[in-house]
Amino acid sequence: MAIQESPDRSPAPRRTGLFRTKSVEQSIRDTDEPDSKLRKDLTAWDLTIFGVAVVIGAGIFTLTARTAGNVAGPSVSLAFVLAAIACGLTALCYAEFASTVPVAGSAYTFSYATFGELAAWIIGWDLILEFALAASVVAKGWSQYLATVISSETTVHFGSISFDWGAVLLIAVLGVLLAVGTKVSSRVSAVAVAIKLAVIALVIVVGLTYFNKDNLSPYIPPSEPAGDGGSGIHQSLFSLLTGAGSSNFGWFGLLSAASLVFFAFIGFDVVATAAEETKNPQKALPRGILGSLAIVTVLYVAVSLVLTGMVPYTDLQGDNATLATAFAIHGADWAKNLISIGALAGLTTVVMVMYLGQTRVLFAMSRDGLLPRKLAHTGTKGTPVRLTVIVGVVCAVLAGFVDFGTLEEMVNIGTLFAFVLVSIGVLILRRTRPELPRGFRVPWVPVIPVLAVLACLWLMLNLSVETWLRFVIWMAIGIVVYFAYGRRHALLGKAEQK
Repeated sequence: MAIQESPDRSPAPRRTGLFRTKSVEQSIRDTDEPDSKLRKDLTAWDLTIFGVAVVIGAGIFTLTARTAGNVAGPSVSLAFVLAAIACGLTALCYAEFASTVPVAGSAYTFSYATFGELAAWIIGWDLILEFALAASVVAKGWSQYLATVISSETTVHFGSISFDWGAVLLIAVLGVLLAVGTKVSSRVSAVAVAIKLAVIALVIVVGLTYFNKDNLSPYIPPSEPAGDGGSGIHQSLFSLLTGAGSSNFGWFGLLSAASLVFFAFIGFDVVATAAEETKNPQKALPRGILGSLAIVTVLYVAVSLVLTGMVPYTDLQGDNATLATAFAIHGADWAKNLISIGALAGLTTVVMVMYLGQTRVLFAMSRDGLLPRKLAHTGTKGTPVRLTVIVGVVCAVLAGFVDFGTLEEMVNIGTLFAFVLVSIGVLILRRTRPELPRGFRVPWVPVIPVLAVLACLWLMLNLSVETWLRFVIWMAIGIVVYFAYGRRHALLGKAEQK
């Protein structure tokens, strides 16, 4: 796994201070430390399962219907294609980085090798927000579907305090599985993925029996005013900066829908966090990242086409429309329970892989000294058990007691910020370390990384001002933590002082 330096080229000079970089060679050498060594069990197939597991959740059953009914009409299927293209641009960048630097930490590790320590800390702090918040939010969604299946409430009330025992139960079980080993987690994930794919396949096959091609016309409905999309901090940053209005349906509605359904693809980047636990990362990581993205794109497009062919898109308008709505219109009420079972399986794997991603990012930061080094201890199981327990407790408290509301958008802005840095990082590493062996190379550089950056920035502009303010506050807290602890304890900083 070691990278051989070119005889006629040496690594780029290491910067110092806030911008000191950690060489790719050093990152890879650190993976052999006996006390903080992860077990290499995963194959390209395991990574593909992880990718499908985390990307396909309840969104395929809910987001598709709402977007079709309120924003795009039948052209929601094209919106998924456009979103997949934008997401695919970033996926190519992740594939190159992960095959070049097959080390735990994903965007954090990539940033340390390109932008320097401060930027690495910022992106690591950002990923903490993305993964922990996502796992907690999705766990609450899982609990709601569980309540539907068992026909009983999963939330109990103690005066003014509400406790979601369903969400806490899920996180506790998944925490045990992740502590036992990544391979075991992969096998459980494979079973859950098989269940939800079976449900999706059944939905498609049965839905085709109600399919009427006339419902797809007009494919792009005439444009309509979007109404009041909010004001002040509740409006998008783009609206605040430009004063532009918005519309539903038509071509602008299609583009808006692409921005919405893009978030249905978020999560493939978590695959890169398992790089250090992969047997043949140079080949397996690109296959896992790009393969999972291709599979979910086909499924999203197929479901959206069947859905909008089953009923007129106008029957899906409103905030409560789901895939089950289309079946109910045809008298197939049994679909509600079936879809709930599929959603349970889907959300189980989403929480599991987000939980995994969170522990691996913290593991990488701890091993570098930016967080307490003791947290990087892996023990006999070859997994960071201490971090798994800590992350589980934090996520359980958040999922059990906190009502998130609009905090869900924080996951989106955190993810997109990471996408931007990774895409730029590919360009930097190509320039500073052109001799590095790359298991996968992004084609048409710099065009594809630049397009990836522009696509992500556009989507970030469409998030609310409120989300941007919260994101800035979270980052400011992270900067304080870095200067109070991380900078003084970083191993690279201690090496400079010798």
